[in-house]
Amino acid sequence: MVLIVLHLAGGVALLTWGLHMVESGLMRAFGASLKRFMAKSLGNRFNAFFAGLAITGALQSSTATGMIASSFAARGLMRPVTGLAVMLGANVGSTLIVQAFALDLSWISPVCLLVGMWLFERGKGSRNRDIGRASIGLGLMLLALTILVSTVQPAETAPALRTVLGALAGEPVLNAALACLLTWAAHSSIPIVLFVMSMASLHTISMSTAVAMVLGANVGSALNPYFEAAKGNDKSRRRLPAGNLLLRGGVCVLLISACGPLARMLDAVSGDPGRIIADFHTGLNIVIAIIFIGLLDPVARLLERMLPELQLPEDANAPRYLDEGVLPIPSQALSCAAREVSHMGEIVEVMLRDSMPALLANDRRTLGDIASRDDAVDMLHDAIKYYVTEITREPLEEEDRQWASSIMTAVINLEHIGDIIDKNLLETARKKIKAQVNFSAEGAEELNTLHHAVIDSFHRVQALLVSRRPQIAAQVIADKHAIRSLERSARERHLERLRTGVPDSVASSSLHLDTLRDLVRIQSHICALAYPLLEKPAAA
Repeated sequence: MVLIVLHLAGGVALLTWGLHMVESGLMRAFGASLKRFMAKSLGNRFNAFFAGLAITGALQSSTATGMIASSFAARGLMRPVTGLAVMLGANVGSTLIVQAFALDLSWISPVCLLVGMWLFERGKGSRNRDIGRASIGLGLMLLALTILVSTVQPAETAPALRTVLGALAGEPVLNAALACLLTWAAHSSIPIVLFVMSMASLHTISMSTAVAMVLGANVGSALNPYFEAAKGNDKSRRRLPAGNLLLRGGVCVLLISACGPLARMLDAVSGDPGRIIADFHTGLNIVIAIIFIGLLDPVARLLERMLPELQLPEDANAPRYLDEGVLPIPSQALSCAAREVSHMGEIVEVMLRDSMPALLANDRRTLGDIASRDDAVDMLHDAIKYYVTEITREPLEEEDRQWASSIMTAVINLEHIGDIIDKNLLETARKKIKAQVNFSAEGAEELNTLHHAVIDSFHRVQALLVSRRPQIAAQVIADKHAIRSLERSARERHLERLRTGVPDSVASSSLHLDTLRDLVRIQSHICALAYPLLEKPAAA
């Protein structure tokens, strides 16, 4: 009995892992396209319903579709009614996946595994690698179904299993609760419903037990997106998952009391019990969608009252000084833009200051904080560019025109520095963590020295943003030559350590050289900040 349970648990685990690989592979390969497709399908509830169905069919996960819809709704890109329609479509889409797997597709498993491995190995760094991951996941899911069927078939005659199933046969609430718990743990109803279908086909469980477990699996599937959305403090993010739980979960909970009549009705249908259970699962969600798609407006209003938006304090990284009221007065508006550039520079300085300690210490948490600050830098970059563009829509005096140009140059270079930190230095840190390597003590000291020199130069250019003194600009330009000299010296000493075979230097060589290069690139953009600011006239 223990061996049978172990095989069943392993089969369900393999099925769940295969589903995760399909979802992650397709999300990496086509995630942006799927999100654009959903964004274009928000015209009405019916379009949204079919968008939810199609995306769930592609991702093979209603939970993933629900999380995409919740993120759209949280950003105000989707009305609650539209989001609820997406959730109804996702529920139906997940049942169609069960229908497809109910067919005898075991022969496809080795094909999917072979094709997937070929694409995964040959497609390094490309979309083909992610498609290969999804193909491997599909093959594992089909293989897991074969394992489950082969395990359940001889288990049908096991006395202990018959005793357990017999004890649960007349307890629809316990059966539903068990399936709900398993679905919540697996983060998907698909493997659980497929498992129930396998047992029903082999007559290991009665139709009444199968119906109760399918209802429980539907409740568990509605719980997953809600718990994911409940992790934050903003209750409004829970609206769509809560609405789906109310509609889908509520109907299924009510139907648990009617398992007996439903089972007798299904028993009267001729055919394979597993196929009948799959049809019941699909029909149940289609009926729920038909009943509620016209009643989503009052449900949305109820959710808005029950789960109000969180009133957040002012974002410290949001634009502070871009006063639209002074746009008709160019000199004042440009002063506002210049102050916002200084604010943007403060955020970039924090990113630059924290990047090297996080790189050297393999500090994952700080890396995440720096990456989030780059989002703020991008937001300020867009806001300042738009603001200055509004200023320049009308003809400007020559001094104001040059000032506007220098502000735009500063904004662009600060954004480039943020990108180098986020996309290069942080990526180097992630590679270093993944490879479990460290820089040599001498190499770390050289990187720290160069990093401090770059920070000092950045501090000078920040002072230049405010004072516009030629002496400071000259110092920034002089920094360029000193830092390049430091970089050359550090690179030569690193190569010398490679020649002498210092283990840490050999293991981390490419990462060390990439870091030196990126610090020099940052310094180049710091210098680019200095040149136009020399020409900027004093603020009015």
